[in-house]
Amino acid sequence: MKKTLLIIIIVLIVTATVAAALIFTKKEALAPVLDPPASKDDLIRLDTPRPNQAIQSPLVITGEARGTWFFEASFPVVLVNWDGLIIAQGIATAKSDWMTTEYVPFEATLNFTIDKNTYSNRGALILQKDNPSGLPEHDNALEVPILFNP
Repeated sequence: MKKTLLIIIIVLIVTATVAAALIFTKKEALAPVLDPPASKDDLIRLDTPRPNQAIQSPLVITGEARGTWFFEASFPVVLVNWDGLIIAQGIATAKSDWMTTEYVPFEATLNFTIDKNTYSNRGALILQKDNPSGLPEHDNALEVPILFNP
């Protein structure tokens, strides 16, 4: 009698453990996996587009950067295709006072066309720290991988 009761308890514990593991695994599998926002060195954070996001023209770029990333309230933005050829470039502008060390929201819009015969739909969005001095020690950039929507 004691052996039977012990076996039943062990079977119930094993069954409950397996059921709990299956439920937890299914919840994890159903949860969407999102790429984190792109950021660099606590200097710039990109809200849209997100890394590896499929984009199309016109591309609206939003985020926030430390005031030191800007010069005269702007910084360059470049869109390149899979082999590094520039297909669009523009200027991101500060949406508030940029003369601070705090984060300042920015926005830019790029218009571009994709060659239908291109080898790959991959590319990159590059947000460059404005560097009016031209000195290489002041260069910095955030490069974000993207996909072109056909």
